[in-house]
Amino acid sequence: MTITSEKHTHNNRITTALLLAAGTGSRLFPITKDAPKCLTLVSEKSMLERLVTNLKDQGFTRLVIVTGYKQECIVDFLGNQTDGLSIEYVHSPLYKTTNNIYSLWMARNNIKEPFVLIESDLVLDTSLLSNMVYPDRMAVAKMQPWLNGTTVTINAQNKVMQFQPGTTEPYTETRYKTVNIYSFSLESWQEITKKLNQYIEAGNVNAYYETVFTTLVAEKTLAFEAVSFDEKPWYEVDTILDLAEAEKLFPVAAEEEVTYALY
Repeated sequence: MTITSEKHTHNNRITTALLLAAGTGSRLFPITKDAPKCLTLVSEKSMLERLVTNLKDQGFTRLVIVTGYKQECIVDFLGNQTDGLSIEYVHSPLYKTTNNIYSLWMARNNIKEPFVLIESDLVLDTSLLSNMVYPDRMAVAKMQPWLNGTTVTINAQNKVMQFQPGTTEPYTETRYKTVNIYSFSLESWQEITKKLNQYIEAGNVNAYYETVFTTLVAEKTLAFEAVSFDEKPWYEVDTILDLAEAEKLFPVAAEEEVTYALY
């Protein structure tokens, strides 16, 4: 999937990331009994450490993290600065009774610039973020039997046409799985914030933020260019089985194995 938009310059490259890490990670219990899901180790390195390394490698300078469950573990692990990446925290006290739509809404006052939204349970090859550092893009992967959840359809120009909720019913068109990485221009974020306010004021705190994106895309007030994540490894870790699959895709580096053998 090639990128077809206008020529990009360093000037519109995004340097702010928002990481959602408030959930309890109950499907990974007992691993998550004493620490949040994002600190789960994948081949001896936590998902959070991997994501932060990816962001630094891509030139990000600001990271905002929405925390909830065991927030102190994340703060202790990262602090407020790491190799030129400043880190800020937004705590969601209602993490036990709300979903990611609420976490995204919690960040509305902290982010006033273009940014990349990332879920904290993703493990991915750093280079996959290269095409996500420009506004109004959405990471997708061609639907596979092992994938589930929200999908989208895409036109010949790589524009996202429609969101579909997860289904086990058969369908004929080519669908793409959402990878839960999005980039937004400031204009798009303002539209999203307005819609988020409506949902939260109506008490819809248990929805997924895709509900908002679905509505705005249908209303044509939000547009995404699709970026394929099919070429390089990535995995979303929700369960113990997911963790095992992620470790197959991201084994311990050979040089690290040599180092361990020496001690």
